[in-house]
Amino acid sequence: MAKVKPFRAVRAQKDNVNNVVTRSYDTYTEKEIQDIIEQNPNSFLQIIHPFFKKNTFHSLDEKFEAVKEKYNFFKAKDILKKEEKPLFYLYKKQTETGDFIGLIAATSTKDYKNNIIKKHEKTLKKREILFKNYLKKTGFNAEPVLLTYPDEPIINEIIKKYQQEKPEYQFTTKNGKLHSLWLINNEVDITTIQTIFKKIKSLYIADGHHRSASSYLLGKELKTKKSKYFLSYLISESNLKIASFNRLINTLNGLTENDFLEALSKKFTVSLSEKPFFEPQNSHEFSMYLGDKAYLLKLKKESYNFKTSLHHLDTHILHKNIVKNILGIKNVRTDKRITYIAQHHGQEILKNKVLKGEFKVAFGLFPATVEQMKNISDEGLTMPPKSTYILPKLKSGLIIYEF
Repeated sequence: MAKVKPFRAVRAQKDNVNNVVTRSYDTYTEKEIQDIIEQNPNSFLQIIHPFFKKNTFHSLDEKFEAVKEKYNFFKAKDILKKEEKPLFYLYKKQTETGDFIGLIAATSTKDYKNNIIKKHEKTLKKREILFKNYLKKTGFNAEPVLLTYPDEPIINEIIKKYQQEKPEYQFTTKNGKLHSLWLINNEVDITTIQTIFKKIKSLYIADGHHRSASSYLLGKELKTKKSKYFLSYLISESNLKIASFNRLINTLNGLTENDFLEALSKKFTVSLSEKPFFEPQNSHEFSMYLGDKAYLLKLKKESYNFKTSLHHLDTHILHKNIVKNILGIKNVRTDKRITYIAQHHGQEILKNKVLKGEFKVAFGLFPATVEQMKNISDEGLTMPPKSTYILPKLKSGLIIYEF
């Protein structure tokens, strides 16, 4: 039922790819962007941030037009070239947390509309429209949506076969991660991939809800053949890794530490930890840093009603029972008193920030599972913000889809 198709990508020459591709734009500091732009004329940041100086543009349309002009300049100089025929692409990223491999393809905005491509996050209409306008003005998308699908033996065999061949690209980035890309150009393999995906009932958005929604809006507006698809990276469920976002909170809502601990004890078993900091080892368990102490919180399941799949999710349990009901933070998306930090930064940073007085309390969470994400999507529910930190994180400018 899921529709995927090959496409004519725009991509860098193989001897220059390491100079072109970048991390996602919002992961850089302004200083990093400035340094890269000054030192590397071939960086994709030259396109998406064509003039570093502030106040260069009078409107977003002007900025988007400058992005388009710089993109066309890269094509004119053959820094980027368009594929001669439609292909699928096999992309592998090797990291210290594991190896990730999947297919880069065009996926259907109609599937997104009809919930064949399923969602687990709410999107902000303002951001949807902003990125839709960006796509319309620039005419390309360089950051794929990350989708996951049930493991398929035949797809796995095709992936295994191509890995035995010499990749089109293979390069190592400054952080030591190895990237490899193969061109899936055999017509039988292309047809087989499409046939297998037609038998898959659902795909699930792991990362990229706003990009998916914006692409759907663009397809509705343009109604062209190319705009009815969007750039995606499809990875099997067994190869997807979900980490957690931990929480730092700068309020006890007027409670003393003892009052706060007493309020927690109504829904949780609260135990003082012998370790100064630690990772939660099971679902419905939380590490907590308060004052100079570390605590283990365990949900009292007899005091909690597991009505839906969402109610089993630890971020929902934390939000409903502690962040909202005790600490008084209702809108976790906009309230400045709550901050999120990815799991890979470790638990020690949570403890230290509380010790330094930067925050009143911090919580470490056990990661959600792929099955939880799927169940919540299947029930048409949405997770609280920052419920998942999804790996892999993808490169920008590696494979470009033109509308």
